[in-house]
Amino acid sequence: MTTAAAAEQPVDQAVHHYDRFLAEHYTWMLGGDLDALAAVQRTSLAAWGVTPASAAGPAGGALAVDLGCGPGHASLALAGLGFDSVLAVDLSRPLLDELAAHAAHLPGVRPVRADMRTALRELVRPGSAAAVVCLGDTLTHLPTRGDVAALFADAAAALAPGGTAVFGYRDLTVPLTGTDRFLPVRATEDRIMTCFLEYPDDYNDYTVVVHDLIHTRDGTDPGADWTLTAHSYRKLRLSHAWVLEQLRTAGLRVRHEESGPGGMRTVVLGR
Repeated sequence: MTTAAAAEQPVDQAVHHYDRFLAEHYTWMLGGDLDALAAVQRTSLAAWGVTPASAAGPAGGALAVDLGCGPGHASLALAGLGFDSVLAVDLSRPLLDELAAHAAHLPGVRPVRADMRTALRELVRPGSAAAVVCLGDTLTHLPTRGDVAALFADAAAALAPGGTAVFGYRDLTVPLTGTDRFLPVRATEDRIMTCFLEYPDDYNDYTVVVHDLIHTRDGTDPGADWTLTAHSYRKLRLSHAWVLEQLRTAGLRVRHEESGPGGMRTVVLGR
């Protein structure tokens, strides 16, 4: 086995982690089929009431914003639900390029390289968005909890009357210990991904260090050696109680909550 490791900690760790390491594996990590992922996401969004008709105003021209869109399965889902315009925001150029190629037949999907901390203020007219979504574990990529609270306020300002916001995040406030820190992600014949979590003392209860490990080999050669690549970055630890309090402070009303495996939380809100 040969090993190539990358453990540098750049200023914007999440962007470097994705652009230099994770982007090429990201769609595979989620399951490998963007259309299938979009279909599942579309069902969830519809069940949560994320539709163009949910916001007051004219039937046409409904805008949805997908913050931290990645390769874009949620953006594709929003387009499939009938939103006329979908603003897909991310800082990872490779993932935005993947979305652009996949959505070439959907002129309403607009991939934009922008910082989600300022995108709503800079790109969306106040009170004009029928939906603002930030799904997966995107919130924990922001540098500070203050950035998360500010994003909630921006989402509330961007939403039209009757509009819907959906935020997903992983609550990692309870430290995992021992082998529970090792989390299998996906395995196929020529690729295996695992991550493990580390809770360093220098940031106390503020962040967790995520180590992503990916083993790959030549799938055409059954005798090929496995190659390990690894990269690490920090994520915020956000408690569910704190998130709910910040959402209420921003003026958003909780309509629905869901919890999933691994501390995953989804909160559906109205303005």
